[in-house]
Amino acid sequence: MTAALRHRAADMATAIADHRAGAAPADGAPSTADGDRRWRAQSLAHGAAGVALFHIERAHAGLGAWPTSHRWLSVATAGDLSAGDNAGLFFGVPAVAFACHAAAGGRTGRYQQALRSLDAGVATLTRYRLHQAHQRIAQGRRPALAEYDLILGLTGLGAYLLRRQPHGALLREVLAYLVRLTQPLPGHDTGWPGWWTDLDPAGRRSPRYPGGHGNLGMAHGIGGPLALLSLAMRHGVIVDGQTEAIGRICDWLDVWRQDHDHGPWWPEWVTPSEVDRQRLRRPGPGRPSWCYGTPGLARAQQLAGLATGDTARQHLAETALLGCLTNPHQSAQIPDTSLCHGTAGLLQTAWRIAAEAQTTDIAARLPGLLDRLVNHRLPSADIGFLEGTAGLALALHTIAADAAPLSGWDACLLLT
Repeated sequence: MTAALRHRAADMATAIADHRAGAAPADGAPSTADGDRRWRAQSLAHGAAGVALFHIERAHAGLGAWPTSHRWLSVATAGDLSAGDNAGLFFGVPAVAFACHAAAGGRTGRYQQALRSLDAGVATLTRYRLHQAHQRIAQGRRPALAEYDLILGLTGLGAYLLRRQPHGALLREVLAYLVRLTQPLPGHDTGWPGWWTDLDPAGRRSPRYPGGHGNLGMAHGIGGPLALLSLAMRHGVIVDGQTEAIGRICDWLDVWRQDHDHGPWWPEWVTPSEVDRQRLRRPGPGRPSWCYGTPGLARAQQLAGLATGDTARQHLAETALLGCLTNPHQSAQIPDTSLCHGTAGLLQTAWRIAAEAQTTDIAARLPGLLDRLVNHRLPSADIGFLEGTAGLALALHTIAADAAPLSGWDACLLLT
């Protein structure tokens, strides 16, 4: 990575801080340039909690002011925080807790009182969700994606607990649930895994998905649990059956691995008819995104290989990511600059994979990816984390610093 390119990344991140995601509105009311109806203050994905992460990272690095971060966190906490069905790592109590923990870093004592209250809310929510999930399994019903996924489900809550209380009993309960999730559902002998859902990828019943689907993605599918189980193992947090659960997920991914000239790739999900035929009914590979597709799954499998000492799995994952970066057909499908499904997410994922890769081949591709990003026209309105300029700027900041985020912000993506 040349110094000039890193400077361009730093300048672009600073411009976003100054002009697109700057100081919070003076009246504490969140707003966006186009009145985006998705905006919610307590949203890590689209609202003030996510924009706060950007300013928190810059403040940790000495590039921004802590009062700016505090103003954004104040907006995030201005109303009643949700701990209901719509709460998860990216919305409500857990989302704000993640942002406050990112700000708390070091020995400053910052936000400790708030975090104690937020932690209590996260714990109550997690225990309730675990109770519901175990009841559902005992009744032989298939899960909704929101039961276990990263965005709304128990994987996301586990990601927060791993960051905040890595050796607590509650994280072990989440891991034990994920182990159970990977086992065949009692009373079902269909050849479908325990995480198979009867719903469509949007979480609804749909005639387009009779029999539901098996979701492979990092954001909403089994890629998230694989990453969390593997990260916990790397932190020395291990429950009975964890290694076997990692193996079951990897075996499933092996069934659906597709090979092409640039390396292996995986679909976003599979359908019952594809399982019956053991063959995909679509061309590929698809877009190389963090949320769905090969990059997120590559990091999850690299983590699995590193956690279990499976160097072949690690090599497979790194080869897959390299294929995304060298295949023009895949790169042409990247729709925007976002973290979720765009170039910024691919860049942050690739940087994390490159930092632990067996070769320097992926690192050698980062300058080209960065050059594409800094030459892309910025989105005009969305300043959020997952799909807007705050997330883009965080990925640029990583490259400019060429160092792991000081706030650990990408832990909410299960990249670390």
